[in-house]
Amino acid sequence: MASGSRQPEAPRAWQRMLSGRRLDLLEPSPLDVEIEDIAHGLARVARWNGQTHGSHAFSVAQHCVLVEQLLVEFYPNTDQRWRLAALLHDASEYVIGDMISPFKAALGLDYKAFEGRLMEAVHVRFGLPAHLPDRIETRIKRADKASAFFEATVLAGFDDGEAAKFFGRPRGLDAATVSALQKLAPQTAEQASKAFMKKFAQLRL
Repeated sequence: MASGSRQPEAPRAWQRMLSGRRLDLLEPSPLDVEIEDIAHGLARVARWNGQTHGSHAFSVAQHCVLVEQLLVEFYPNTDQRWRLAALLHDASEYVIGDMISPFKAALGLDYKAFEGRLMEAVHVRFGLPAHLPDRIETRIKRADKASAFFEATVLAGFDDGEAAKFFGRPRGLDAATVSALQKLAPQTAEQASKAFMKKFAQLRL
């Protein structure tokens, strides 16, 4: 190595948030996770890669609020902390975006480990276990798939049979809930962010 030459700097692995926090993506600290950043980011991340009907994207923030509501529909006596976990189930996407499932599968386990570290930091920041109990994960996944079914059929152009094949046809919802879900409409980013923050304020531990 020539005298005086410098080692190349490591590539930047942190993102600056509007709160002023710098979140290290490789070693995320719970201390750098702020709910306002999550709400702001998720409200601007489009589900279905933006391939949905409406004047606005159907955001991850709106999806998360819906999943929490569906969890309570399926399991009315759900503890408040698990409802919070449902609201935050896609929180990592405020940093990494909403990658569609086929792309996640193509990326493989390294992506899942990266996503997992971010979710651990989010959980710890808001008083949840770093790893949720399997029973709770299963229940949140049921609500998540139910949300995906209605999003797919109402907004993303799937027919009923195709959506049922990929997400399962939701069971156990009353007629009023189904009717409301069949009228899903995307919110503006501001509306989705406010709704997410309102639900968080109701559930915060």
